[in-house]
Amino acid sequence: INTCVFLIVCLYLPQIDKRHQSKDSIFFRDGVRRIDFVLAYVDDLNKEWEKKLERRKEFERNLENAGLKLEREDKKESEDGKICFVKIHATWDVLITYAEVLNIKVPIKENDIPSTVENPLDCMLAPLRLPEKVMHPEPDYFTAPFSRDKQELYLINDESTFFSPSMRNRIVNYILTRCPYGTEEGKKKFGIKRLLNNGTYTAAYPLHDCQYWKKANDPNCENERYTLYMEWARFLRFYKEQPLDLIRKYYGEKIGIYFAWLGFYTEMLFLAAVVGLICFLYGLFTMDENMSSKEICDPAIGGEIIMCPLCDQDCEYWRLNTTCESSQYSHLFDNVATLFFAIFMGIWVTLFLEFWKRRQARLKYEWDLVDFEEEQQQLQLRPEYEAKCTHKKKNPVTQEMEPYLPITSQAVRFCISGTTVLFWVSIFLNHHFNTYQKIPRTHMEYENRLTMKMFLFQFVNYYSSCFYVAFFKGKFVGYPGAYTYMFNRWRNEECDPAGCLIELTTQLTIVMAGKQIWGNIQEAIVPWICNWWGRRKARNNPENLYSRWEQDHDLQTFGALGLFYEYLEMVIQFGFITLFVASFPLAPLLALMNNILEIRVDSWKLTTQYRRPVAAKAHSIGVWQEILNGMAILSVVTNAFIVAFTSDMIPRLVYYYTASENEDSPMSGYINNSLSVFQISDFPDRNKPKLNPENFVICRYRDYRYPPDHEKKYLHSMQFWHILAAKLAFIIIMEHVVFIVKFFVAWMIPDVPADVKAKIKREKYLTQKILYEYEFEKLKERLCQGGKQATEEEFITTEGRMELSRAM
Repeated sequence: INTCVFLIVCLYLPQIDKRHQSKDSIFFRDGVRRIDFVLAYVDDLNKEWEKKLERRKEFERNLENAGLKLEREDKKESEDGKICFVKIHATWDVLITYAEVLNIKVPIKENDIPSTVENPLDCMLAPLRLPEKVMHPEPDYFTAPFSRDKQELYLINDESTFFSPSMRNRIVNYILTRCPYGTEEGKKKFGIKRLLNNGTYTAAYPLHDCQYWKKANDPNCENERYTLYMEWARFLRFYKEQPLDLIRKYYGEKIGIYFAWLGFYTEMLFLAAVVGLICFLYGLFTMDENMSSKEICDPAIGGEIIMCPLCDQDCEYWRLNTTCESSQYSHLFDNVATLFFAIFMGIWVTLFLEFWKRRQARLKYEWDLVDFEEEQQQLQLRPEYEAKCTHKKKNPVTQEMEPYLPITSQAVRFCISGTTVLFWVSIFLNHHFNTYQKIPRTHMEYENRLTMKMFLFQFVNYYSSCFYVAFFKGKFVGYPGAYTYMFNRWRNEECDPAGCLIELTTQLTIVMAGKQIWGNIQEAIVPWICNWWGRRKARNNPENLYSRWEQDHDLQTFGALGLFYEYLEMVIQFGFITLFVASFPLAPLLALMNNILEIRVDSWKLTTQYRRPVAAKAHSIGVWQEILNGMAILSVVTNAFIVAFTSDMIPRLVYYYTASENEDSPMSGYINNSLSVFQISDFPDRNKPKLNPENFVICRYRDYRYPPDHEKKYLHSMQFWHILAAKLAFIIIMEHVVFIVKFFVAWMIPDVPADVKAKIKREKYLTQKILYEYEFEKLKERLCQGGKQATEEEFITTEGRMELSRAM
């Protein structure tokens, strides 16, 4: 009887434990060991079932050999009866071992450096502030890289909470990406990424700490997800500051730095939006004073000017006053204020980038990322790099043998990669060519190169139409008697009768208003629908049968490229408001309104609709900084060309100062002066209109050419060359003025604030002092216990080393 009872208890114990566990539990069945990672798989009997089973057994056995603890949930215990779960817990020994390997910095003493003096305007900004506990969820400490041999140096009050959940899942993920699972075809196979790709596992993720809409009942749960949702991810909080320290603590520095950048970019847009709105209002209030629009709309002037057809044979002659409304709207964006705004935005871009460097430097200090780049380059090699590089050499810093790629292989891969990139960009195809490329050594190098290559493709896809309208459309069309044809077949496209600038403005309005709004709706709705569809069966089950790991499994995956697409969306927007802003001063205002919504949409979907991403460190926005710098320089050139060649500003100024004959109204007669005359009888049969109901003799077209009765019939007139010279001179002057101001501003603003520099030096000094005193105390203990002569020599050697460290 006792044997039967024991077998029954063993058989039903997992189900009993699960029923008694809270649905929000993030611990093993014992309620003590925290779940740091979850693996999921479908145990189906397909043709590869045995192979997948062997891979899982080997992989999980090696995980246990590495010191991780595993607890398995059979598919019968899942809410759908199909998915098996493997819960992973990192023991203290594993955590301290890999904390040393990953050079994780941990607290050694509470920071006693006085905080910055309070801003007198803080009382005015109080409505925008969040509670102190939300903004700063943990005290500030002096930190040092963890070492197993110096555990008593660190502030270890509780081993179960000393390493934060984000640190724990980062350590476990490091082990998972390097854990072997066997050999195939003589090659060593390893890493959870391969097992996910070949279907051995279907998911691998850390857990959220609770449900987002209510706090967990477990007193050991910090409920940070709930706090983030209530204080950050709701749209009604759009006017509040972001809890960056809490975001960093929960999601890691990489996601934290993205939201810090997005928030700072949105704040800086406010100034650009105000200035752009003022320029737009100037155009609106001076619309009735625009002489060009008056002449076009005047029946006695524009109504009597017959314009040449805009296409061959099928198009009709038209009167200039039919473009009355579009010419009035064009003045909203083609006026003197637009020129000022183009120059202003060139300076604004520099201020934005320089002030962001300062903000980023402050975050690096506050988040203990000052030495991160060096750590990244030295310690965290990519598993793929280690697998593919068979050669080894000694690292001059660590003095250890490590894989490396010979220079000859790098050169070959670089040439193949470069050729491939140029080829695919030229024909607008996607980016799946990475297996030809030079193998990046670290995760940072890999992400930076992938980001740069993918951005080049997206740059062509997003901006090609705007560049075409701004710089090519209507520029090389010829004239009515000799139109330019592409491949001797297709006639080059002409601009809208009101000019190309209004077309570019219309295109930017569609992108900045319609496309951005639809993009935000899509970002929010799609994952919500997918999650709703995935959870539809779970709603019929009792709460305690739908565990925390199952709830998170049903969420969407953020993915390795999730953050890339978030950055891409904002950087593409940055390009639209800088590269073509001379044609649309309202672009920054629309971008500001979008970004206020974007921050809350991104935070909402990350907090509620996606699995918790693996925490990752980053000390900056990476290669995106270089991309922004490049676009800032390019924007000066593009806006100068837009003002010179796309708008009518330069021709109007030339007419104002040279050709105008009416002193009372200097712009009177400009429209007639800007149109050339063509004799209809000179039309060749190829493009001669089929209909000429009123038997017109001449028609007009936009250009500066000699009339048909001139000896230089239809050749460019001297006025054309004067205007061209003025356009080129304007481009040179504008570029030089803006670049000089940009470089001067960049020189005047240091990248790192003075107080941050002082704090970094002060913290380094105090940290070294603490370490020195620790070493000194340990040596004094050994002096009392060991031989005097040997200990004194050791003391002198160590003291000298510490003094040298302090001096450095």
